[in-house]
Amino acid sequence: MKKIFLAFLLYSILWISCQPNSSSFLVIATSANMQFAIEEIVEEFKAETGLAVETIISSSGKLSAQIQEGAPFDILISADMKYPMDLYEKGYTTAEPKVYAFGKLVLWTNNTSINPSLEILEEDNIKHIALANPKTAPYGVAAMQVLQKNNMEERLAPKLVFGESISQVNQFVNTQAAEIGFTAKAVVLSAKVKDNSQWFEIDKADYTPIKQGVVVLNRTGQRRKDALKFKDFLLSEKASDILNKFGYDTESIK
Repeated sequence: MKKIFLAFLLYSILWISCQPNSSSFLVIATSANMQFAIEEIVEEFKAETGLAVETIISSSGKLSAQIQEGAPFDILISADMKYPMDLYEKGYTTAEPKVYAFGKLVLWTNNTSINPSLEILEEDNIKHIALANPKTAPYGVAAMQVLQKNNMEERLAPKLVFGESISQVNQFVNTQAAEIGFTAKAVVLSAKVKDNSQWFEIDKADYTPIKQGVVVLNRTGQRRKDALKFKDFLLSEKASDILNKFGYDTESIK
């Protein structure tokens, strides 16, 4: 794993250094729940500023670990406030993180014979339930809280299949390696998924509010200025409209 990360780090440094105007090339590390919404936000940002952007998608915990190992990212868009606040306290960021949205958790399947609900998870035809690894993915933490709140964790333990991030959970459900899975509402509202799925929104009272945070990492010169521009854009009304379309709650942070 260390060799893979070092290879990725070397590739990133070489690739960025070869760009014609690398000082204005932003590298945004984003949590997997945002993989669809961030595409639209980045396109709007590029249209408005002309700046080039590359996104790296993984679990918040893994991205945070990579930043502390020296990954050349400019911004972290996390699925929680824990990881960006930890980076701030350790001196990796220019300022404290900001909440940009609240995420929502759903149960999702693309098997038309399944009507998703918490109760159905205990039925015999549900053999695999996918969720993100709670050690590195905030949506995985939320999913485990739901099972605990409903006294289902112990009974369902043999069925649980953990993905390293929401992206891998989505793969499990898409390929029907898992009959059902816990994912972000933003995923099931994306154009790539919404016409081929059935989902059930989890009661927000069953898990701790998913405060999603953004933080600008320590950079200098134009890279820092451009990263701050993107953070401001993510907190703007235009980006909020996109986030709301994908099921995020931005009203609660105002």
